[in-house]
Order: sequence, then C-alpha cells, then structure tokens
Amino acid sequence: MVERDFDLMIYGASGFVGRRAVRYVAAHAQASGLRWAIAGRDRAKLEPLAEASGGIPVLVAAANDRAAIEAIVARTRVVLAMAGPFSLYADNLVDACVRLGTDYTDITGETPWIKSLIDRHHERAAEAGTRIVPACGFDSVPSDIGAYVVARYAQRELAVESADVKAFFQASGGLNGGTLATLMQVARDPVQGAQLRDPELLNPAGMRSPNTDALRDPVVASFDADVVAWIAPFVMGPINTRVVRRSAALFAQWGERYGPNFAYQEYMAFPGPFGAALATTVAAGTVLAQTSLALGSTRGLLQPLVPKPGTGPSEYAIEHGWFRCELFARTAGARCVRGLIADRGDPGNAATVKFACEAAFALALDKAELPGGASRGGVLTPATALGDVLVRRLHDAGMTLEASLAV
Repeated sequence: MVERDFDLMIYGASGFVGRRAVRYVAAHAQASGLRWAIAGRDRAKLEPLAEASGGIPVLVAAANDRAAIEAIVARTRVVLAMAGPFSLYADNLVDACVRLGTDYTDITGETPWIKSLIDRHHERAAEAGTRIVPACGFDSVPSDIGAYVVARYAQRELAVESADVKAFFQASGGLNGGTLATLMQVARDPVQGAQLRDPELLNPAGMRSPNTDALRDPVVASFDADVVAWIAPFVMGPINTRVVRRSAALFAQWGERYGPNFAYQEYMAFPGPFGAALATTVAAGTVLAQTSLALGSTRGLLQPLVPKPGTGPSEYAIEHGWFRCELFARTAGARCVRGLIADRGDPGNAATVKFACEAAFALALDKAELPGGASRGGVLTPATALGDVLVRRLHDAGMTLEASLAV
C-alpha cells in the first residue's frame, strides 16, 4: 500500500456544512490519532479554519482543475466531500479517487449523478477494492442504515427474512443554501428529472423487482396502522428509496440478501388529532412543489428568495432541530420488526455532519472491520460499504439506533 500524508481530507471545508464538519473532526481526531487536512479552492477562507482547528494543513485545488485535484487526492487515504451541487463540483474528485485508490464519501442526494458514478466507476472501483460511498448525509443514512438494521435483526435474532420495510420520518429543521442550490440544479435538467422518477435508478443492471407497483413513489395521504398515524409522501423519498434498493440489490448479488422480492418505501408521519389535515396538506404541497420546480419561470422567481450557498439556519435552529425515523419490517414469517433512528440537531446540518464524519472515520480508521473486508469496493451505499461499523459509530456518538420485535 502506498503511504499517504493524511488519513482523511475534507474537501469543501469552507462551506456552511463543511465548516461544521471541520469542527466535528477537530473534536474527535486527536483521540484516534487521525492525520487530516482541509481542502478547497480558496486559501483565504480555509486558513482561519485550519488555525482554529490546531494548525492542520491546508490543500488548495479548484474543482475544475483536474491536475490540482489529483495532486491533493494523492496525499490522502480518504476524501470527505462537502461541497455541492456534486454534479458540478465533484466529478474530478471522484475520478481522481478511483484512479488513485482513495476511498471517498459525501453528502449528496443527487441520484442521477450517483447513477453516472455507477456507470463510469463501479466496475473499476470494485476490482481495486476502492469504496466510493455517496449519500452519507441525512440523505440517505437513516433510510439505508435503518433498513439494514431491521432486516439484519430479523435474520440474526428471529432467523427470518424481510419481505418489505416501511420508514416513517418526523423532523424539525431548516434548509441551507447549498441544499437549495442542488435542488435547483437537478430541477433545471429534464434528463435528470426523468431519471428521478425511476424507482430503481441505482440498481445494478438486471436487478429489477417484478413487483413494480410496490416501488412507485406515494403521492396521496393515508392512515397507516403500523405507525398509528396519518402519512404523506416524504420529500426525500425519491432519493432515499433508490439508495436502499441499491443496497438490497447489491447484498442479493453477494448472497447476503434482505429477503425475497424485498420492497422498501418511506413517508412522513403525522400523529395526533390534526394528522389527517397535515398529511393531506403536505401531500398536495409536495406535488405542487415538484411541478413548480420543473418550470423555469418558477425557479427564476424563487432564485432571489432562497438562501445563498454558504449560508444556512442559525446556530440556535441547528442545535434545537431533531429527527426521528421509525421503521417496520414485515418478515416472510408474518412477524414485524420495529426499528428507530433518532437524534437531536437539525437533520440537514447537525445530523448530516455526524453521519458524514462518522462514515469518513469508518473508512479511515476501521477499514479491516468493514463489511466484505478490505477487498470490497465499487460505488456503494452506506449499508453495503459501512454496515455494522457505522451503526456502532453512530450509537457511540449518541444517536439512537435500535431494533426489536414489534408487539
């Protein structure tokens, strides 16, 4: 193995979420002996961050400078990318990681871009044992690791397989400018818009479910007896479901399936006396928002009103946010497993930083313990690349992750 200067490099460190990631890594790096650096295109913005973090090294490379990107990637074992839209700023970064055998993770929710990574890089990364792991933020760790936890609990504790998993989200938080810029970028591309509607966009070739009705994105409100609440489509469902389905398909390819004809779906949950009204309103609003964003005239009106990249919610709002993801797995034996992932902190900022940084730590510090051993590679998912190691790390970081037989 070629010796590298650093175990971990954070690229896009000066952005709104990137700055929080720097603080998170700085708080944990010394205890583990992690050698790390921060990187981006603007040295003037990076150096104060580096100084505040104990004088860590600063690496400079613009996203569109292939030679400079390759030079900094060659110095690290793992890249954590925090700057989106990733379809605009991360192609050269991932290309360099695959060429040089550097493991990679990020916080993207851009499934059409992830599909492009699969098409271009999966086979080569798999052969080399290089792990390319997008979607390690709030999109899509709770969904993907949640489905993994309940499916594996059913197998390990009950000796049965899962037929389907449903996830129900509740959350409180805000949006940052980078997230909104990404939504705008995807919305303006009709090709990406069409890809977003494919429920198995990220599945390996030939790994399609015969039960297509169960995979269609929900569009209306309804009552669900498992969660005992009214439910509506979850705005991130068209992202998260694709990631979970890729996990299930990859595990099936490797002989580690969740269950036969496994299906996954997710929703927002609205318990309480006003649940029906809230769920109906959210369902209608989701359809309206998706339709509006597809129109160039609407995007033009919204552009001046939304937060700019590099900005986001106040510190108070971030610290007082929260999320809760409750999952139910129906098994082939007609039993039901309940899972829960929950934490305090704004989902798109505080929780995303914890997810992404712990994923990066898993790649940098726990490589031999990861599922499939050190040789597993490819364009993977949080569950297939990190599995139980990420579950343990998130639990140790104070997050609730549990599974039990539902009663």
